[in-house]
Amino acid sequence: MRIVSGLISTFGATALAAAIGSAASISAAEFYGRLTKPAWAPPASLFGPVWTLLYVMIATAGWLIYRSGVTNSRALLGLFLAQLVLNALWSWTFFKWESGLGSMVTIVTLWAVILATMIGFWKANLASGTLILPYLAWVTFAAALNWSIWNLNRGAL
Repeated sequence: MRIVSGLISTFGATALAAAIGSAASISAAEFYGRLTKPAWAPPASLFGPVWTLLYVMIATAGWLIYRSGVTNSRALLGLFLAQLVLNALWSWTFFKWESGLGSMVTIVTLWAVILATMIGFWKANLASGTLILPYLAWVTFAAALNWSIWNLNRGAL
């Protein structure tokens, strides 16, 4: 039963964060479409599939920690929840509130919390830490994109 409740908890928390972030992104296509973007920006249609895969990996990593029974699992799951909150917050700062500075502060903080989560997860369970690595890589890319878009759109963001 503990394994099932952990699965429901980690996937549920991840789905909730995704839903909260999505709520801020309802008009994202229109807003993102009118922004000047660098030539290396991926098409908007790529973000949904990438995030879906990343969310599954993030939730699975959290579940592996939940069921691992390591002594610091509560602290690690606290980091897991913190990065989910920051993940959802970024969509609000960028898409809903259209804040270049706010979105940069949020994504840099998110990056640092993801790194801490990944290191902690790695120490507790190699597979869970490895599952976080693509997320860190994507958020690194997203931070560079955020920075570039902010600089290209100083009047709009």
